[in-house]
Amino acid sequence: MTAIKKWDVENPEFWESTGKQVANRNLWISIPSLLCGFAVWLYWGIITIQMLNVGFPFAKSELFTLMAVAGLTGATLRIPSSFFIRLAGGRNTIVFTTALLMIPAIGTGIALQDKNTPLWVFQGLALLSGFGGGNFASSMSNISFFFPKKQQGLALGLNAGLGNFGVTTMQILVPLVMTFGLFGGEPMELVTTSGTLIGKIPAGSDAWIHNAGYVWLLFLIPLAIVGWWGMSNIKDEHVTPELPNPIGSFSIISGMLLIGFATSIFGLWLMLPEKVGGSGLAVSKWIVLPIVVVLTVMCLKLLPGQVRTNLNRQYKIFGNTHTWVMSIIYTMTFGSFIGFAAAFGLSIKVIFGFQHVMVDGVMNHDLANPNGPSALMYAWMGPFIGALIRPIGGWVADKIGGAKVTQFCAVTMVASALGVAYFMKAAYSSATPEEFFVPFLILFLILFAATGIGNGSTFRTISMVFNKEQAGPVLGWTSAVAAYGAFIIPKVLGEQIKLTTPENALYGFAIFYAVCIAINWWFYLRPGAEHKNP
Repeated sequence: MTAIKKWDVENPEFWESTGKQVANRNLWISIPSLLCGFAVWLYWGIITIQMLNVGFPFAKSELFTLMAVAGLTGATLRIPSSFFIRLAGGRNTIVFTTALLMIPAIGTGIALQDKNTPLWVFQGLALLSGFGGGNFASSMSNISFFFPKKQQGLALGLNAGLGNFGVTTMQILVPLVMTFGLFGGEPMELVTTSGTLIGKIPAGSDAWIHNAGYVWLLFLIPLAIVGWWGMSNIKDEHVTPELPNPIGSFSIISGMLLIGFATSIFGLWLMLPEKVGGSGLAVSKWIVLPIVVVLTVMCLKLLPGQVRTNLNRQYKIFGNTHTWVMSIIYTMTFGSFIGFAAAFGLSIKVIFGFQHVMVDGVMNHDLANPNGPSALMYAWMGPFIGALIRPIGGWVADKIGGAKVTQFCAVTMVASALGVAYFMKAAYSSATPEEFFVPFLILFLILFAATGIGNGSTFRTISMVFNKEQAGPVLGWTSAVAAYGAFIIPKVLGEQIKLTTPENALYGFAIFYAVCIAINWWFYLRPGAEHKNP
């Protein structure tokens, strides 16, 4: 398909005659591609549960590192991905980055067929799963160029919300395909009870755990083909002014992704202990994340020629105060959604799947709870609600204003986070934690819903505050910063669970949400604000 050279969707006549059809076609191909990206990025949250269930010889803390590795890498890859569309074109970017997801999918399928596969192999595959996390930034940036401002809240909400549905799709599909030999191979025997959406699977049953990787090829291969023939590059001064040929585009994307991988690996090395391949320096995550972000941005500026020139133009977003304001607010909504989605299932397993009893004067958390809920039966619910409700957040924000909707969601998030913390604490000190599961689950689902609605409303705010040239890169950049939630939240929860105080993680998140309430009010709701309820 040839590149589109004239693109003026703010012109009602052009939009009705040409733009709407092209925009909708690109949106509905973009959504399933993004869905698969989220699925491959975050499937470690389900795979690690099943690795425990079939008896892989790794400690719980080591399995938490797989989610952390994928989370950090996926977030970091969003930084270069924020700028792909203006450098390489929409179709070229989406097709190539979707095809790259086949690499970790195949590798994961192979690695899961052998319990003797070393931890470093899984860490490497989790690193490559970061492709899926990075795809969000380029996908959102791309869709923002296709729709007029007055419709961007809904369009971006659909792309993000249904794309994020990949988390729920994965959490339902992966446990299901593990129950039969879809791709052949030898099954493993469940050591402890597992589960799917439709019920528990007893210990002693067969589990084809390797299907968790292979199943995504059924979607990725046709999506790459459909994307190539159905999507569009826009060769316009506000979108991709200098469109290279496909090979040139793929080379640009590959080089920028390699920079993101290099800085991610460096950050992980600084942070992780020696026994899991780190430096042993135990550098704080709060120090490492700024280092990784700054290194990535600086290294990208060293790229030569037209790439550097184009990046310098896009980097003007960093001089806009609202870029940083929206980065914080977007982190509150999307960062919370993606972080909780990554950690929800394993948190249920660890907090409610074990009895917490005193043994010889010491609290023991390793005795299996026969009455505990199956994490795989419930882990999908939160991401399902958060993703499904997101377009509604964008639609409502288009009607009454983005900041007003965001403020309501932030207040709800504070209250529900405090409630979750209360029941977490009660469960983690009880021999019968299942008694506290229902209120824990309900409050967590409310928290997920608030993140989804608030995330949809932030899309509206960004599209109204920034001009056409900056809105796309800002969407990508803010999503990159927020995506570190997929690293921070599992890491913080894992640390606090190890300290036997999981509730402290939720208290900390609630404090952050309260700060966001004040920021949102000051910049977008107070009398005299530069952009009043955008």
